[in-house]
Amino acid sequence: MKQLLANRVKTLTPSSTLAITAKAKELKEQGIDVIGLGAGEPDFNTPENILNAAKKSMDAGLTKYTPAGGLPALKKAIIDKLARDNNLTYKANEIIVGVGAKHVLYTLFQVILNEGDEVIIPIPYWVSYPEQVKLAGGVPVYVEGTQEQNFKITAQQLRNAVTEKTKAVIINSPSNPSGMIYTKEELAELAQVAEEMDILIVSDEIYEKLVYNGVEHYSIAEVSDAVKSRTIVVNGVAKSHSMTGWRIGYAAGDATIIKAMTDLASHSTSNATTTAQYATIEAYNGSQDTVEKMRKAFESRLEAIFPKLAAIPGVKVLKPQGAFYLLPDVSETAEKTGYTSVDDFVSALLTEANVAVIPGSGFGAPATIRLSYATSLELLEEAVRRIDAFVKAKWQD
Repeated sequence: MKQLLANRVKTLTPSSTLAITAKAKELKEQGIDVIGLGAGEPDFNTPENILNAAKKSMDAGLTKYTPAGGLPALKKAIIDKLARDNNLTYKANEIIVGVGAKHVLYTLFQVILNEGDEVIIPIPYWVSYPEQVKLAGGVPVYVEGTQEQNFKITAQQLRNAVTEKTKAVIINSPSNPSGMIYTKEELAELAQVAEEMDILIVSDEIYEKLVYNGVEHYSIAEVSDAVKSRTIVVNGVAKSHSMTGWRIGYAAGDATIIKAMTDLASHSTSNATTTAQYATIEAYNGSQDTVEKMRKAFESRLEAIFPKLAAIPGVKVLKPQGAFYLLPDVSETAEKTGYTSVDDFVSALLTEANVAVIPGSGFGAPATIRLSYATSLELLEEAVRRIDAFVKAKWQD
């Protein structure tokens, strides 16, 4: 029999997030009281006004195909949002609506990368960036933003990583998994390197609305018109409006790139789900009160849980500025509790303490674990109590 699988899928790395989630689910089904801190989605329902808009569109018979790049009315809502929130001006032919920000990124890499093109990916990174780059024939080039650097890369690091094969750099701010945010000044420095070295900037801003303690989010595309022209902004309503399952994301950028993405979408997805597009129009045009309500809830949880996590023996953790994740370095904790790796520590934490966290190895940061605080404060406090007890029971000086 001929080879069944294409070579391109043989290098894919399974998602560590999904693996831990599956194991936690299996234990729960056995009646074990597992607390899962792996969630990458808000624990709130989609706001009522958005649900009502979706129902209204269905009742009106608006359930047919839309243009491949998205409903004109939704593109306008996105254009208005970008102008209102980010001081960025776009035209309709510079916007594409896709099946979630993840698929928008996938489509983007498919249309900009040739075999062997390099994409610079800061560590720690969201698990799908390297895999999507590889699937497009590209080569991930990793640059580490250490904990001492607040998990951010510097302009000099970016400059040092660029070669004649470099096509783009990915900037994810606020970051998954670290929750850190690049300042306006840091973005300007990175943008200057991108201009000088003539590379594209992929700016993933999906956690834009989830920022805390007075910290502001800036889009790197705001730096200048010249920077905007080489930046593809990727965003969506999944995190900001608790619409993860609706699968609506978008890209804003160069019209030539957007047209290529739209052409590819016309042969792959046809269009993003029609009902979800009408719901997203309301998400952007309607009241934003629930967005702020969710943000405040996450901020409150962070304030309550951070000092308790930081007090666990061996844990070294930075206070995140956005998103809803904590990324503590637990390498010492794992060592002092008798484990040869953080991955082994995570596995034992699940089976013995019944707490599911994500090993940082999946994010390029094997000394860390990722904990999501997108769950109730009661469960968060119990989870940290269990982790603390687990560590203290096993700690060996």
